Amino acid sequence: MSLTYSDSSPLKLAVTEACNVIKNYNTRRVLNSVSLHVYPGERLALTGPSGSGKTTLLNCLGGLDHFDEGKILFSGINLHTLDSTALAKLRREKIGTVFQFFNLLPTLTVTENIEIPLQLTKHPREERIKRVKTLLTQVGLAHKGDAYPGELSGGEQQRVAIARALAHKPALILADEPTGNLDSVSGQSILELFKAITDNHGPALIMVTHSEEVAAVCHRRIHLKDGIIVRES
Repeated sequence: MSLTYSDSSPLKLAVTEACNVIKNYNTRRVLNSVSLHVYPGERLALTGPSGSGKTTLLNCLGGLDHFDEGKILFSGINLHTLDSTALAKLRREKIGTVFQFFNLLPTLTVTENIEIPLQLTKHPREERIKRVKTLLTQVGLAHKGDAYPGELSGGEQQRVAIARALAHKPALILADEPTGNLDSVSGQSILELFKAITDNHGPALIMVTHSEEVAAVCHRRIHLKDGIIVRES
C-alpha cells in the first residue's frame, strides 16, 4: 500500500518540543522535568508502566491538558501563550488524534466520520468529498464509505479513525495505544499504515504503547517511570 502526504513546505523546526515540563495532579507529580523533541516524519514511542505519565504527556503535547511548569513548543509556538480558543484552533488544524477504542460516531457513515475535521475547518464541500475519497483509497477502504462503524471489523474501524486523523493534513499525529484493542494481524496492518504515512514525508507521530511490536516501528523510544524519562533509545 502506498500512501502520500502532500505538503510542499515541510516544517524545518521540530514539530513539537517539550522543555522541562512539570505536571501535578493535586499533590502528586505526574510529569517531572520531561524534555523531548520530534521532527517531521519521525515516529516516537512513549513506553513505560501504567501510571508512568505517558498519556498525560501525550495530552500535554496535544494541548488537551495544562502543565504547571516548563515549556511546550508546537512549530515554535509556545502553548502557554495560547488561550483556550487558540489551543482549540491549533488542535483542529494541526493535530490528529487516534484512540485505542476508535471513538467513531456510530450513527454516521465511514465517509461522514472522516469528513468531521474538514467540516470543523470549514473546507468547501467539493474539497471534502475529494479528500475523503482519497483517504478511503489510501487506507484500503474505498468500498466502505457508506458503511457504518458497527458494520466494520476492529481493524477497519481503526483505519477509519486514522483516515479521520489525517483528513486535515496535520503536522502531528498523537496515538494512544492504537493497536491495544486489535488482534495481532490487524495490529500489524495498522503499524504498517502508520509507517507508510510517516515515511512518505508525512506528519510526526507519537505513540503511547505497552507493546514492543509498536515501539519497534518507531525511530526512537522514550521510557517513562514515575513521570521521569529514565531511558531514551
